[in-house]
Amino acid sequence: MATTTQPVTGQTTKQLIKYRSDGGIAVIEMNDPPANTYTYEMNRQLDDAILQARMDNDVHVLLLTGAGDKFFSAGANIRMLASVDPTFKYYFCLHANETLLRLEHTPKLVIAALNGHTVGGGLEIAMAADIRIARKDAGKIGLPEINLGVLPGTGGTQRLARLVGKSKAIELMVTGNTFSFEEAQELGIVNDVFEREGFMDNVMEYARQFCPPNKAAKAVGRIKRAVQTGWEIPLESALALEREDQQLLFQSDDAKEGLSAYVEKRPATFTAK
Repeated sequence: MATTTQPVTGQTTKQLIKYRSDGGIAVIEMNDPPANTYTYEMNRQLDDAILQARMDNDVHVLLLTGAGDKFFSAGANIRMLASVDPTFKYYFCLHANETLLRLEHTPKLVIAALNGHTVGGGLEIAMAADIRIARKDAGKIGLPEINLGVLPGTGGTQRLARLVGKSKAIELMVTGNTFSFEEAQELGIVNDVFEREGFMDNVMEYARQFCPPNKAAKAVGRIKRAVQTGWEIPLESALALEREDQQLLFQSDDAKEGLSAYVEKRPATFTAK
Protein backbone atom coordinates (compact mmCIF):
# COMPACT_ATOMS: atom_id res chain seq x y z
CA MET A 1 0.00 0.00 0.00
CA ALA A 2 1.12 3.57 -0.62
CA THR A 3 2.93 5.31 2.22
CA THR A 4 3.33 9.06 2.59
CA THR A 5 5.65 10.79 5.04
CA GLN A 6 5.51 14.40 6.11
CA PRO A 7 6.68 16.54 9.05
CA VAL A 8 4.40 18.05 11.65
CA THR A 9 5.47 21.56 12.55
CA GLY A 10 5.37 23.08 16.02
CA GLN A 11 7.29 25.68 17.98
CA THR A 12 10.71 24.30 17.06
CA THR A 13 12.41 23.31 13.82
CA LYS A 14 13.28 19.91 15.30
CA GLN A 15 10.92 17.15 14.22
CA LEU A 16 9.83 15.70 17.55
CA ILE A 17 6.80 13.93 16.11
CA LYS A 18 7.03 11.89 12.93
CA TYR A 19 3.79 11.39 11.04
CA ARG A 20 3.02 9.08 8.15
CA SER A 21 -0.13 7.57 6.73
CA ASP A 22 -0.15 3.99 5.51
CA GLY A 23 -3.23 2.21 4.19
CA GLY A 24 -5.73 4.01 6.42
CA ILE A 25 -3.44 4.10 9.47
CA ALA A 26 -1.85 7.31 10.76
CA VAL A 27 1.43 6.35 12.44
CA ILE A 28 2.41 8.99 15.01
CA GLU A 29 5.91 8.47 16.41
CA MET A 30 7.41 10.34 19.37
CA ASN A 31 10.90 11.14 18.14
CA ASP A 32 13.34 12.32 20.81
CA PRO A 33 15.60 9.33 21.53
CA PRO A 34 16.80 7.71 23.59
CA ALA A 35 13.86 8.12 25.99
CA ASN A 36 11.32 10.07 23.86
CA THR A 37 10.59 12.40 26.75
CA TYR A 38 8.09 15.09 25.92
CA THR A 39 8.33 18.85 26.17
CA TYR A 40 5.85 21.59 25.37
CA GLU A 41 7.27 21.64 21.83
CA MET A 42 6.69 17.91 21.39
CA ASN A 43 3.17 18.19 22.73
CA ARG A 44 2.40 20.98 20.27
CA GLN A 45 3.52 18.74 17.43
CA LEU A 46 1.59 15.77 18.88
CA ASP A 47 -1.52 17.94 19.06
CA ASP A 48 -1.06 18.94 15.41
CA ALA A 49 -0.60 15.30 14.39
CA ILE A 50 -3.79 14.21 16.15
CA LEU A 51 -5.75 16.96 14.40
CA GLN A 52 -4.15 16.06 11.08
CA ALA A 53 -5.23 12.42 11.46
CA ARG A 54 -8.69 13.43 12.68
CA MET A 55 -9.35 15.64 9.65
CA ASP A 56 -8.06 13.12 7.09
CA ASN A 57 -11.00 11.10 5.77
CA ASP A 58 -8.60 8.43 4.52
CA VAL A 59 -7.30 7.77 8.04
CA HIS A 60 -9.32 5.28 10.09
CA VAL A 61 -6.89 4.27 12.88
CA LEU A 62 -4.24 6.26 14.79
CA LEU A 63 -1.18 4.25 15.83
CA LEU A 64 1.01 5.91 18.47
CA THR A 65 4.54 4.68 19.20
CA GLY A 66 8.07 5.78 20.14
CA ALA A 67 11.25 6.05 18.08
CA GLY A 68 13.86 3.33 18.55
CA ASP A 69 13.45 0.11 20.49
CA LYS A 70 14.26 1.15 24.07
CA PHE A 71 11.47 3.56 25.03
CA PHE A 72 7.89 4.22 24.07
CA SER A 73 8.30 7.25 26.32
CA ALA A 74 9.78 8.02 29.72
CA GLY A 75 7.31 10.85 30.19
CA ALA A 76 7.91 14.54 30.69
CA ASN A 77 11.43 15.90 30.20
CA ILE A 78 12.65 16.39 33.79
CA ARG A 79 15.36 18.88 32.84
CA MET A 80 12.74 21.00 31.14
CA LEU A 81 10.46 20.86 34.18
CA ALA A 82 13.32 21.77 36.51
CA SER A 83 14.11 24.88 34.46
CA VAL A 84 10.66 26.50 34.30
CA ASP A 85 8.47 28.28 36.85
CA PRO A 86 5.35 26.79 38.49
CA THR A 87 3.00 28.74 36.21
CA PHE A 88 4.61 27.22 33.11
CA LYS A 89 4.41 23.76 34.71
CA TYR A 90 0.69 24.24 35.32
CA TYR A 91 -0.08 25.30 31.76
CA PHE A 92 2.20 22.55 30.45
CA CYS A 93 0.09 19.98 32.29
CA LEU A 94 -3.14 21.66 31.16
CA HIS A 95 -2.08 21.50 27.52
CA ALA A 96 -1.03 17.87 27.89
CA ASN A 97 -4.47 17.09 29.36
CA GLU A 98 -6.16 18.81 26.42
CA THR A 99 -4.00 16.94 23.90
CA LEU A 100 -4.76 13.53 25.39
CA LEU A 101 -8.46 14.34 25.63
CA ARG A 102 -8.28 15.11 21.90
CA LEU A 103 -7.16 11.51 21.36
CA GLU A 104 -10.11 10.21 23.36
CA HIS A 105 -12.61 12.55 21.69
CA THR A 106 -11.57 11.64 18.15
CA PRO A 107 -14.04 9.08 16.75
CA LYS A 108 -11.26 6.96 15.31
CA LEU A 109 -9.60 4.02 17.04
CA VAL A 110 -6.29 4.85 18.76
CA ILE A 111 -3.75 2.05 19.33
CA ALA A 112 -0.59 2.54 21.40
CA ALA A 113 2.30 0.30 20.32
CA LEU A 114 4.50 0.06 23.41
CA ASN A 115 7.86 -0.69 21.81
CA GLY A 116 9.93 -0.11 24.98
CA HIS A 117 9.83 1.30 28.51
CA THR A 118 6.51 3.03 29.14
CA VAL A 119 6.80 4.94 32.39
CA GLY A 120 5.49 8.11 33.99
CA GLY A 121 3.97 10.41 31.43
CA GLY A 122 4.67 7.79 28.76
CA LEU A 123 2.12 5.51 30.39
CA GLU A 124 -0.24 8.46 30.78
CA ILE A 125 -0.10 8.99 27.02
CA ALA A 126 -0.63 5.26 26.40
CA MET A 127 -3.66 5.15 28.71
CA ALA A 128 -5.36 7.80 26.55
CA ALA A 129 -5.29 5.29 23.67
CA ASP A 130 -8.14 2.83 23.23
CA ILE A 131 -5.98 -0.30 22.91
CA ARG A 132 -2.41 -0.91 24.12
CA ILE A 133 -0.16 -3.54 22.52
CA ALA A 134 3.24 -4.13 24.15
CA ARG A 135 6.45 -5.66 22.81
CA LYS A 136 7.50 -8.73 24.77
CA ASP A 137 10.42 -8.24 27.17
CA ALA A 138 10.98 -4.72 25.81
CA GLY A 139 10.85 -2.80 29.09
CA LYS A 140 8.98 -1.81 32.20
CA ILE A 141 5.72 0.03 32.74
CA GLY A 142 4.43 2.10 35.66
CA LEU A 143 3.87 5.49 37.26
CA PRO A 144 6.90 6.25 39.50
CA GLU A 145 6.23 9.99 39.97
CA ILE A 146 6.00 9.53 43.75
CA ASN A 147 9.79 9.15 43.72
CA LEU A 148 10.06 12.74 42.43
CA GLY A 149 7.74 14.06 45.13
CA VAL A 150 4.86 14.66 42.69
CA LEU A 151 1.83 12.83 41.33
CA PRO A 152 1.13 11.55 37.80
CA GLY A 153 -0.16 14.88 36.52
CA THR A 154 -1.12 14.15 32.92
CA GLY A 155 -4.22 12.10 33.64
CA GLY A 156 -2.50 9.21 35.40
CA THR A 157 -4.46 9.35 38.65
CA GLN A 158 -7.76 9.30 36.76
CA ARG A 159 -7.15 6.94 33.85
CA LEU A 160 -5.29 4.31 35.87
CA ALA A 161 -8.12 4.18 38.41
CA ARG A 162 -10.60 3.68 35.59
CA LEU A 163 -8.52 0.82 34.19
CA VAL A 164 -7.62 -1.13 37.34
CA GLY A 165 -9.94 0.16 40.08
CA LYS A 166 -9.45 2.75 42.80
CA SER A 167 -7.55 0.77 45.43
CA LYS A 168 -5.12 -0.94 43.03
CA ALA A 169 -4.43 2.36 41.26
CA ILE A 170 -3.58 4.07 44.54
CA GLU A 171 -1.29 1.18 45.48
CA LEU A 172 0.55 1.26 42.15
CA MET A 173 1.06 5.03 42.31
CA VAL A 174 2.08 5.40 45.99
CA THR A 175 4.62 2.56 45.74
CA GLY A 176 5.93 3.91 42.45
CA ASN A 177 6.93 0.43 41.36
CA THR A 178 7.45 -0.47 37.73
CA PHE A 179 6.53 -3.90 36.41
CA SER A 180 6.55 -6.06 33.30
CA PHE A 181 4.20 -5.80 30.35
CA GLU A 182 2.87 -9.25 31.22
CA GLU A 183 1.92 -8.03 34.71
CA ALA A 184 0.32 -4.97 33.12
CA GLN A 185 -1.74 -7.28 30.91
CA GLU A 186 -2.96 -9.19 33.96
CA LEU A 187 -4.00 -5.89 35.54
CA GLY A 188 -5.87 -4.81 32.42
CA ILE A 189 -3.52 -1.93 31.58
CA VAL A 190 -2.15 -3.66 28.45
CA ASN A 191 -4.48 -5.47 26.05
CA ASP A 192 -1.93 -7.82 24.52
CA VAL A 193 1.80 -8.57 24.36
CA PHE A 194 3.31 -9.35 20.95
CA GLU A 195 6.63 -11.08 20.27
CA ARG A 196 9.70 -8.89 19.81
CA GLU A 197 10.43 -10.09 16.28
CA GLY A 198 8.49 -8.11 13.70
CA PHE A 199 6.65 -6.18 16.41
CA MET A 200 5.67 -3.08 14.44
CA ASP A 201 4.75 -5.08 11.34
CA ASN A 202 2.46 -7.23 13.46
CA VAL A 203 0.90 -4.20 15.17
CA MET A 204 0.26 -2.62 11.78
CA GLU A 205 -1.41 -5.83 10.62
CA TYR A 206 -3.49 -5.84 13.80
CA ALA A 207 -4.53 -2.22 13.16
CA ARG A 208 -5.55 -2.94 9.55
CA GLN A 209 -8.35 -5.22 10.69
CA PHE A 210 -10.21 -2.08 11.83
CA CYS A 211 -9.90 -0.36 8.43
CA PRO A 212 -12.06 -0.84 5.31
CA PRO A 213 -12.78 -3.21 3.69
CA ASN A 214 -12.35 -5.37 6.82
CA LYS A 215 -14.44 -3.32 9.25
CA ALA A 216 -16.92 -0.47 9.04
CA ALA A 217 -14.61 2.31 10.26
CA LYS A 218 -17.49 4.62 11.16
CA ALA A 219 -18.96 1.94 13.40
CA VAL A 220 -15.58 1.37 15.06
CA GLY A 221 -15.30 5.10 15.75
CA ARG A 222 -18.86 5.41 17.06
CA ILE A 223 -18.40 2.43 19.38
CA LYS A 224 -15.34 4.21 20.79
CA ARG A 225 -17.18 7.51 21.21
CA ALA A 226 -20.22 5.88 22.84
CA VAL A 227 -18.00 4.19 25.41
CA GLN A 228 -15.65 7.14 26.03
CA THR A 229 -18.47 9.63 26.53
CA GLY A 230 -21.03 7.29 28.03
CA TRP A 231 -18.63 6.08 30.73
CA GLU A 232 -18.78 9.43 32.50
CA ILE A 233 -22.49 10.27 32.33
CA PRO A 234 -25.69 8.78 33.83
CA LEU A 235 -26.92 5.58 32.18
CA GLU A 236 -30.09 7.13 30.76
CA SER A 237 -28.06 9.87 29.04
CA ALA A 238 -25.51 7.32 27.84
CA LEU A 239 -28.24 5.21 26.29
CA ALA A 240 -29.56 8.28 24.48
CA LEU A 241 -26.05 8.91 23.12
CA GLU A 242 -25.88 5.28 22.00
CA ARG A 243 -29.18 5.61 20.12
CA GLU A 244 -27.99 8.76 18.35
CA ASP A 245 -24.76 7.06 17.29
CA GLN A 246 -26.73 4.06 16.07
CA GLN A 247 -29.07 6.27 14.04
CA LEU A 248 -26.08 7.90 12.33
CA LEU A 249 -24.72 4.47 11.46
CA PHE A 250 -28.08 3.23 10.15
CA GLN A 251 -27.86 5.98 7.53
CA SER A 252 -24.44 4.84 6.30
CA ASP A 253 -23.65 2.77 3.21
CA ASP A 254 -21.61 0.43 5.40
CA ALA A 255 -24.65 -0.46 7.51
CA LYS A 256 -26.60 -1.27 4.36
CA GLU A 257 -23.69 -3.39 3.12
CA GLY A 258 -23.32 -5.19 6.43
CA LEU A 259 -27.00 -6.07 6.65
CA SER A 260 -27.16 -7.16 3.00
CA ALA A 261 -24.05 -9.29 3.33
CA TYR A 262 -25.52 -11.04 6.36
CA VAL A 263 -28.78 -11.83 4.56
CA GLU A 264 -26.91 -12.97 1.44
CA LYS A 265 -24.47 -15.07 3.51
CA ARG A 266 -21.34 -13.43 2.11
CA PRO A 267 -18.45 -11.42 3.61
CA ALA A 268 -19.16 -7.71 3.81
CA THR A 269 -16.93 -5.24 1.97
CA PHE A 270 -16.91 -1.92 3.81
CA THR A 271 -15.99 1.46 2.31
CA ALA A 272 -16.21 3.88 5.29
CA LYS A 273 -19.22 5.60 3.70
